[in-house]
Amino acid sequence: MIRLGVRVRREDADVVLAELLALAPSGVEETDLEDGKVIEYAVYGAPGELPDLPDVEAAVGGALVEVVTTEVADDWADRWRAFHQPIEIAGRLYVRPPWEPARTDLMDLVIDPGQAFGTGAHHTTRLCLELLAQEDVPSPAGVMDLGCGSGVLAIAAAKLGWGPVAGVDHELESVRATADNAVANGVDVSVERFDLIRGGPAPTAPLVLANLLRPLLLCVARAGFQDGAAPELLIASGLLAREADEIADAFARHGLRETDRRQSAEWAALVLRRTV
Repeated sequence: MIRLGVRVRREDADVVLAELLALAPSGVEETDLEDGKVIEYAVYGAPGELPDLPDVEAAVGGALVEVVTTEVADDWADRWRAFHQPIEIAGRLYVRPPWEPARTDLMDLVIDPGQAFGTGAHHTTRLCLELLAQEDVPSPAGVMDLGCGSGVLAIAAAKLGWGPVAGVDHELESVRATADNAVANGVDVSVERFDLIRGGPAPTAPLVLANLLRPLLLCVARAGFQDGAAPELLIASGLLAREADEIADAFARHGLRETDRRQSAEWAALVLRRTV
């Protein structure tokens, strides 16, 4: 097994992450180096299975710090499991990989981290989950998860009582992972393939969850929502804190006003509500 690490300055990390997820949609491992000044993203695979990286180097215009390829020891599977720890969200949800036991005092949410990006551990996913968990379930309570990845946000919404719940993703592997994880959690999530860049207006619902990087969030804001109907509530994350004002302004043209903002490390999440 080979580990391919891409080390980049923190200020360029979002560009590199976007490129890596396009090349390796099954997800990346993130590690802080040099007291947080450098971020290392890593992907794992057998020799010959790992993505080529010229596009990543070109995307950051020479800002790439280093690409490191190492052979992983025979116990890599155990070490990989140790990397994925269960997390508690807002005293309500317990997000865990399949090999960790459930807790009886919290809503149990099982996500296989080997299938697609988004297990709940990353700052952006945690922020979305925290903001989702604090919302009262209205009527109607439909949900659309844009860029559903592993399905963690959509499944959490279903567990919290929202419904019907749907999700879309450009990657076929993410569509399959969301469907599989929904079955494993005993919830109904309708999921299909959709290209947020080229597909036109985004699917919508009373609640839209959008844990997307800045370029995709701006694509959604420019294209708008299907039938011209902006959601009642949009929870947006995947953006750096310095990008939050730009994203809030982009969705304001759809009558969505920022009512809450939360930050973790350099990442931020927004709650936007329809006012007109």
